[in-house]
Amino acid sequence: MDNSERRNVGSGSPLKPRIGFSRAVRKGAHVAVAGTAPIGDDGTTVGVGDVYAQTVRCLDIAEAALKEAGAEPSDVVRTRIMLTDVTTWREAARAHGERFSAVRPVTTFVGVSRFIDPQWLVEIEVDAILTRGPAAP
Repeated sequence: MDNSERRNVGSGSPLKPRIGFSRAVRKGAHVAVAGTAPIGDDGTTVGVGDVYAQTVRCLDIAEAALKEAGAEPSDVVRTRIMLTDVTTWREAARAHGERFSAVRPVTTFVGVSRFIDPQWLVEIEVDAILTRGPAAP
């Protein structure tokens, strides 16, 4: 994939066409993963009331999007963790640390007033830069 090519990774969301978004976008060596909520395969919220479980689910979804775009967790350079209660940051940090302790991307924790679904306690954004040759489309 050269720098002029773009690959959109779908989210499976029925809102995708209405909002006009992708789960992730790869442009050359850069991959950006959109704010990722703790939604299960059945469309319901995973880990209701549990910041740690929701963070794990968000990271699982983001990691799958990275993989589909040709990236790996070791390519991650930035994460943004948004929490409706920033005092719960330690639980989100525990899940993040389990995933990224060896990678150590720059990370920001942000308190927000709420998300689209009030059961969501956390959303995560991820940015990656590939440092190896291009992946096959």
